[in-house]
Amino acid sequence: MNTQIWHGHVTRRAAVLIGCTALVLGLTGTGAQAGPRDLGRQVLGAHDGWASEGTGTTGGATADAAHVYTVSTWAEFRHALADDAGAPRIIKVDGMIDAVSEGCDAFAADGYDFQRYLADYDPAVWGHDNPVSGEQEDLRAASAAEQDKAIKANVPANTTIVGIGKGSGILGGSLQIKGVDNVILRNLTIEAPVDCFPQWDPTDDNRTGAWNSEYDGVVVYGSTHVWIDHNTLTDGRYPDSSLPSYFGKVYQQHDGLLDIVRGADHVTVSWNAFADHDKTMLIGNSDSAGPTDTGKLKVTLHHNRFEGIVERAPRVRFGQVDSYNNHFVVTGGQNFAYGFGIGASSQLYATHNALSLAPGVSVGKVLKKWNEAPLTAEHNYVNGRATDLIAVHNAEIPGETLQSGAGWTPTLRTKVDNPKAVPAIVDHRAGAGRLR
Repeated sequence: MNTQIWHGHVTRRAAVLIGCTALVLGLTGTGAQAGPRDLGRQVLGAHDGWASEGTGTTGGATADAAHVYTVSTWAEFRHALADDAGAPRIIKVDGMIDAVSEGCDAFAADGYDFQRYLADYDPAVWGHDNPVSGEQEDLRAASAAEQDKAIKANVPANTTIVGIGKGSGILGGSLQIKGVDNVILRNLTIEAPVDCFPQWDPTDDNRTGAWNSEYDGVVVYGSTHVWIDHNTLTDGRYPDSSLPSYFGKVYQQHDGLLDIVRGADHVTVSWNAFADHDKTMLIGNSDSAGPTDTGKLKVTLHHNRFEGIVERAPRVRFGQVDSYNNHFVVTGGQNFAYGFGIGASSQLYATHNALSLAPGVSVGKVLKKWNEAPLTAEHNYVNGRATDLIAVHNAEIPGETLQSGAGWTPTLRTKVDNPKAVPAIVDHRAGAGRLR
C-alpha cells in the first residue's frame, strides 16, 4: 500500500488502522466525534451556517489511508493537491511552509530592473494620462507571471486541509478554491502573499496614481460548500506599515485575505482571526456580476475576530450574508475606513455582534454604503452597550442613508451567544491553534 506520506513514518498496519478509523467515525459532526481526535476526519455540523445547506460540507473526511498526506514543504503541499485527481483527500500541514522561500528575485525576468522601472514611469516623465507600457513594464509583467505560477495552489473537490498543532500554516501562498465543491480549511496560520511586482497605474486614484497588487490568501471562486474554520489570516511579517512609498503612494504589495467571488455559494467562515490587513474580505467582486452572482454568494460569518482591519469585514455584493457573534476591534491610532460594506443588491443580516472601538472612532463608520441595499443590523453592541448601527450611521453620515430590512431571516445558525459575552468567548477561542 502506498500511503503517500512524505513527513514522518507510517507503517502498513498504521495505514490500515487509519482507514478503519475513518469507517468507524464516518461523517460525524465536530461536537459528536468519538475515538481518537483527528481534525482531518471532522466535518461541518448540522445547521452551522450556509455551508451546512443541502449535502453539507465534509471535505476529505472519507479519504482512505492512501490519500492522507502530511507535508512540510510547499512542493509537497502542491503535489498532494494534484495527486490522484478526484479522490477525497486529507492534507495535514506540519509547520509553516513557505511558498516564496527563495525570495522575490527568483521570479524576476532577465533584464527587469526596479530602479529603471521607477525612472521610466516617474510621473514627472510619464505623466498621468496613459497606463504604463514599454520594456520594463513587459519585464515586470513577465516576472509577475512567474510568481503567479509559483505561489498559487489549486484545491480540488472533497479536500480537507488542516494544520498540525499550534504552529502550522502557509507563508506567501495563495489557496485557490476554484470551481469545486466540498472543501474544508482548518487550523492554519495564513500569512498574506506579498506581490513581488506591483504595477504602477498613473491613471488610478483620480489620476494621482496608485500601486496595484495581486494575490489573495484564500480565494473561493465559483465553488460551493466550503468551510473555513479556526484559521489565523494576517499580513504577518510584512504589515502595510513596513511598506515603502514611491511617487508619493504606498508601494502596496497586498490584496485580500479571503475573497468569495464569481458565483461561489454556501460558505461558512467561523472562529477565524483576521488581523492587521487593509482589504480584508470581499464577497462578490463586481457590481456588474449580477448574471453570475444573483441568488448565490450565500455566506455565514460567525465567531470571527477582526482586529487592525482597515476595511471590508466584509464588503458584500448580491449575497445573503449572515454575520453574527463576531468581534470587531478597532484600536487607537490605527487606520480605519469601515467595517461592513453595503454593495450592489446585497442582503446583509448582521446581528448579535460585538464591537470594541477606541475613543474617537466613529460608530457611524462601522457601516459603509456603496449602493442602495437594505440590511438588517440588530442586537449589536458597541463597547458593551446596545447600539442601533443603522440609526447611528444615518445620523453621523446623512449623505449615505441606509434602509433597514434585509428581506430574509437566517435559519442555519448554531447557538447565538449574548453579544455582551462575545468578546471573551471569541478572543479566547478564535484563530489557529485554539481548536478544542
